[in-house]
Amino acid sequence: MHELSIANSIQEAVRAEAVRRPGVRLLKVGLRVGELAGVEPEALSFCFDALVSGTELAPLALEIETRPRRQLCRECGRTFRVVDYSIVCPDCGAAETRCIGGDELEMVYLELDET
Repeated sequence: MHELSIANSIQEAVRAEAVRRPGVRLLKVGLRVGELAGVEPEALSFCFDALVSGTELAPLALEIETRPRRQLCRECGRTFRVVDYSIVCPDCGAAETRCIGGDELEMVYLELDET
């Protein structure tokens, strides 16, 4: 279950930011996870909640945005979402496509309250 180590890394990054901003209240951390990232969002959320429970980060919420796999057709230039594992371009039928999205795993924001 590598989701636990990912959740731990998120927690460490949040703690580092909290040290840089003393006195702020951490509210929410946003994560972007692509369907090709090999991460189960529900398991990641569970692990994160378990790690922050009972700590000074306890009110911190994790918000996960999932991203679909996207391909770019080398023939016609169309960008499309992969459905049913088909990487064939829905416009021109070309099979020469390349992956341009869906492998993201990134922390995209940290919501703070400075009052």
